[in-house]
Parts: sequence; C-alpha cells; structure tokens
Amino acid sequence: MSWRDYASAPPVGTDICAEADLDRIRCLTVESDNGHFPLLLVRLTEEIRAYVNACPHHYLPLDHLGDSILSADGRRLMCSVHGATFDIASGAAVQGTDCGLDPVPLMISNGMIRIAGA
Repeated sequence: MSWRDYASAPPVGTDICAEADLDRIRCLTVESDNGHFPLLLVRLTEEIRAYVNACPHHYLPLDHLGDSILSADGRRLMCSVHGATFDIASGAAVQGTDCGLDPVPLMISNGMIRIAGA
C-alpha cells in the first residue's frame, strides 16, 4: 500500500515539524484538510526517514501500547501490539509480518521537514 492511498494523506509541501525538533524517533500526527495522518520519523546518521505509523498487520500505530518501539540494538522498529519488527533504514519487515512499513517521502526546506512529492 502506498502512503497516498490513506484518505488522510497530507498534500505535498505539508509541514511536519522543525528538523531541530527531531532527536532519534518521533511519532506524531500530521494534520491537513485531509484529516489526521499518523507519521513516524526516524533520524539516521545521514538522513531522515518517514513511514506511515501503522503496522501492516493490525493497522494500529507502532506505539499504540507504549513509546518503546526501538529495538535494543537500535536497528529495528517494533510494533508494541504484537511485536513485529521492521528494518529502521528501509521499513522492510524483519519478523512477525509479511509486509513492511509504508515509506513517506520527505524534503527539508528552511529547517522544516515537509511532505515531498515522489
């Protein structure tokens, strides 16, 4: 499923947050005229990644039952509902589900993280 398939997908150019406000991982809701969109931001060494914050197994946010969604080694994101794990850099399924997280394209402009077009 593509992030654009969600009815609440924000339009290109929608502000997410200031880049300076992102430490390692941040779960948030992006509001637009389309509604409330669950987003997961991840700061890697060289870049920032974004995924729809919805486990493809249950379609609940990864942090639905708690904030602890990063594996001990820092390489995987974990669903707090049923323990499925996903590669932090790609969103690919590692264990517990057949589908990975839906990536969301980003751009950074004037210190703001925004939804990108492609």
